[in-house]
Amino acid sequence: QVDLVESGGGLVQPGGSLRLSCAASGFNLGSNTIAWFRQAPGKEREGIACINRDHSTYYAGAVQGRFTISRDYAKNTVYLQMNMLKPEDTAVYLCAAPYPGEICSPTVARYPYWGQGTQVTVSS
Repeated sequence: QVDLVESGGGLVQPGGSLRLSCAASGFNLGSNTIAWFRQAPGKEREGIACINRDHSTYYAGAVQGRFTISRDYAKNTVYLQMNMLKPEDTAVYLCAAPYPGEICSPTVARYPYWGQGTQVTVSS
């Protein structure tokens, strides 16, 4: 049984920062690919950041330079540090894992394991 649990969302002003966490049970985040997606109301779910087993990372253009994905092996947790937040970053943020051994992909269907999501609202 693989469980992913996100936390750290909330309300933040434009230009502010948040750090999201994705904690896992039944799954070793340190040796597998993990991705962050987000879904805004009325929009499709989009991949925004991903970290591979070899530590290589990928970011969507909309968040490049502002968001950073990282992992803590001891805590079996992956983080998404979000800086310089904009109103258009408002969405539900979800972490996801593909089958073991697979690499980063922006395709939602490649991820069988999902957390429940955490709401991020950027507003003044």
